[in-house]
Amino acid sequence: MSNQNILEVRDLTKHFKAGGKQVVHAVDGVSFTLARGKTLGLVGESGCGKSSCARTIIRMYDVTAGQILLDGTDITNMKQKELKPMRKKMQMIFQDPYASLNARMTVRDIIAEPLIAHGIVKKKEEANELVYPMLEWVGLTKEHANRYAHEFSGGQRQRVGIARALVLKPDLVICDEPISALDVSIQAQVINLLKDFQEEKGISYLFIAHDLSMVRYVSDEVGVMYLGHLVEICESNEIYENPLHPYTKGLLGSIPIANPRLARMKEKSGIEGDIPSPIHPPAGCRFHTRCPYAKPECGEIKPEMKDVGGGHMVACHLYS
Repeated sequence: MSNQNILEVRDLTKHFKAGGKQVVHAVDGVSFTLARGKTLGLVGESGCGKSSCARTIIRMYDVTAGQILLDGTDITNMKQKELKPMRKKMQMIFQDPYASLNARMTVRDIIAEPLIAHGIVKKKEEANELVYPMLEWVGLTKEHANRYAHEFSGGQRQRVGIARALVLKPDLVICDEPISALDVSIQAQVINLLKDFQEEKGISYLFIAHDLSMVRYVSDEVGVMYLGHLVEICESNEIYENPLHPYTKGLLGSIPIANPRLARMKEKSGIEGDIPSPIHPPAGCRFHTRCPYAKPECGEIKPEMKDVGGGHMVACHLYS
């Protein structure tokens, strides 16, 4: 019987050395689960630790502390050789489709590379039977196979990156801001492509993005990160209709409204101040230096994540 959760992350921590004795607290004690066939959106400002969290989960970075379970198997401290069969189950779509594609390889070789690396096919010629249908599935054609990455537009390059990630039919795909480098008109096409594949193959996505409206469209659950901590997580519609954490409210308040009249009527609720340094994060609740509701205890005691009803989890002293 397969595991109900494809991914379980427990108290995940990732620190980087920053010269001397200084340490960057990129990810500090993050915990969540991702159900099979579902999408978890991870949002937050730049520098909050979303990408570091994703790259640690996929083991591009070594884990400082905590635990990662992929389909029930602990991959936290696996050596690279042990990880190889697990990598077939988890793939990644990167933010920059140009930097993540080998400029010296044709599109066919780029998509065929993981098939050969995992022994699914022995030769490049055999890979064509899987590469060509995958190209057509992402909206490209057989004729594109012999071209190089620089011959494509940004949207087409990202389609190649998606084809490379999905050709192995993984159980989990980590999407690290896969649409942020694309034109708005192309973003919807790429998102619909990912959703169609999910419906057809039942794969799970960990979807990282800045665009909160897009995250709502694509995600079943949404987690909000701030300075290495997860501060709120719940079902997608719930977090947009009933945000609890002051930081979540600030993020949602910063979403632009297209209608000028409604925009003028909207109460200004953005986040003031700058995000503190992850080298010297504030004590207690890390958001207290920018929070309009901060109490003395917020700067001294770290709030624990708690369920306030219906699976809506929040880490804030306002709800203690």
